[in-house]
Amino acid sequence: MASKAGGDGKEAINEQVVANTYANMRTEMNQLYTKITELEMEVSEHSLVMGAIEPLDPSRRCYRMIGGVLVERTIKEVLPAVKRNKEGLEEVIARMHEALERKKKEITEFELKYKIRIRKADNNTEEEGSKKEGTAQGVLVGPAGQ
Repeated sequence: MASKAGGDGKEAINEQVVANTYANMRTEMNQLYTKITELEMEVSEHSLVMGAIEPLDPSRRCYRMIGGVLVERTIKEVLPAVKRNKEGLEEVIARMHEALERKKKEITEFELKYKIRIRKADNNTEEEGSKKEGTAQGVLVGPAGQ
């Protein structure tokens, strides 16, 4: 089944190409989410390190991993570097959030252009009635008298 791309009539695009393009766009968006999460964990680790070493004596010995090599420094030397790294990570995260928003907008426009709708599995409608009873599994409920 071939259809015209948009209303331009520039090229014929079949459903498989549209589906593949859409899947690639979703994959890119998921990769952005994953990378943002990783970087946010790095920021969290930097915050923990800063919180642990800030109250200590600045002349105290400290070790830092640089490129797989453990280097001896002082807290006075390490703390500013950790702060700079954390700020740099936060800037990268901000840029990645912007890229993620652009990607979401691009996907939404693509969905509208090609009238893409996400469907649930066909057997979902048959199972919905039977699943309603089982949805309370794992939920703690207080006494009935309250």
